[in-house]
Amino acid sequence: MTYLIEGETGDWEVVIGLEVHAQIVSEAKLFSGAATEFGAEPNSQVSLVDAAMPGMLPVINEVCVEQAVRTGLGLEAEINLHSVFERKNYFYPDLPQGYQISQFLNPIVGEGIIHLDMPEGPREIGVERLHMEQDAGKSLHDQDPKRTYIDLNRSGVALMEIVSKPDLRSPEEAGAYMRKLRAILRYLGTCDGNMEQGSLRCDANVSVRHPGEELRTRAEIKNINSVRFVMQAIEHEAERQVEVYESGGDVVQETRLYDPNKGETRSMRSKEEAHDYRYFPDPDLLPLDITQEYVDAIKSGLPELPDAKKERFISDFELAPEDAAVLVADKDSAEFFEALAEGRNAKLAANWVIHELFAVLNKEGKSIAESQVNADDLGKLIDLISDDTISGRIAKDVFEVMVSDGGDPAKIVEEKGLKQITDTGEIETMVDQLIADNPDQAQQYKDGNEKVAGWFVGQAMKASQGKANPQMVNELLKKKLG
Repeated sequence: MTYLIEGETGDWEVVIGLEVHAQIVSEAKLFSGAATEFGAEPNSQVSLVDAAMPGMLPVINEVCVEQAVRTGLGLEAEINLHSVFERKNYFYPDLPQGYQISQFLNPIVGEGIIHLDMPEGPREIGVERLHMEQDAGKSLHDQDPKRTYIDLNRSGVALMEIVSKPDLRSPEEAGAYMRKLRAILRYLGTCDGNMEQGSLRCDANVSVRHPGEELRTRAEIKNINSVRFVMQAIEHEAERQVEVYESGGDVVQETRLYDPNKGETRSMRSKEEAHDYRYFPDPDLLPLDITQEYVDAIKSGLPELPDAKKERFISDFELAPEDAAVLVADKDSAEFFEALAEGRNAKLAANWVIHELFAVLNKEGKSIAESQVNADDLGKLIDLISDDTISGRIAKDVFEVMVSDGGDPAKIVEEKGLKQITDTGEIETMVDQLIADNPDQAQQYKDGNEKVAGWFVGQAMKASQGKANPQMVNELLKKKLG
């Protein structure tokens, strides 16, 4: 569905491009051997290179190069065998060198593509480039109102900046793009995707135009740290720009910040152009030249990625495309489902993961890795349903106990006396009693109102406290009622 903003001069279309900064999974920084572990004491992971001590020379971390190539291959992108590191010059207190080592004219990864599954159909979003760069330090303002403290632990940490083309057309598409990109990075093992820890950050470039017009001036919203805030920031910024144009003004090219508490973006500074940074090749680093054999070796070791896994789930497990898409959106969820579905009814397994387990995890704010119920125990529960030991309704009660207290589902069923009644004689006695006690409903069924059978089944389940086999109840009812 097209996202348009209504205005007095007609509908406005939003045009979005995202710049995602992904911290590379590596134990050392891009140009030094300092550690990268999150949460360390301030300034405890800083080498002389990171602190820009005189005479210290950067040395490229080969693991980071491999991770960048790996990511590029995962994005179906062109890998450039020749790339160059350049100095991006600007002054800021947490940038001790007075420049950032980045890539500009010759990045390591060229154009790629990300496939989105949207409600209105599939979308392909172009990736403009991926380049490596070092992160800056962090300025801390909340410890003393009169001072700013600098923590250089992040200084020199390896980043991949992944730049999309301006192909996104709604906040929903931007959110789907972020989720898909994060999933790909996690499958590849090149970035952990933890936005709350700052290892995945997003800058959103937003402009508006009347459909069919040339692109207009864009504003950049910096350092958005959640998918939800990315979507909100884009929506508020697009509406702000429409108001500016509708009131006769012009949108200026600038950098803005999003305030989620106030639900607005506000101006930070005028947007710099490339020439403002005075890029030039870093004289301390040789051009980075890799071979096609090196790239091919990395490609041969790529894991199965979300799109391929989704197609396999559809073909091998006969899942609906929308269910397969939900399961592969997260690497841990996909692995949990595969372990659960092995040798079982895959559709039933998918249903329990998506509708029962995910509901509990969402309510508790947990990831599947933190689930109280593991794949082995949930599998045992599904087995009890499949062999008619318990009904689906009783299974939900057992699942609640597993979530709150843990434990083997078979033991829970045994201890609470929840086994399904499958004895034909016992169920027949129950059905006979129900028919005798409810002659009016029995006559309605005989007169052609077959929906009454559902009422009878419900009464049987109620009388048996959910233990009666509903299929057997249904069959005996039809037999008895003719």
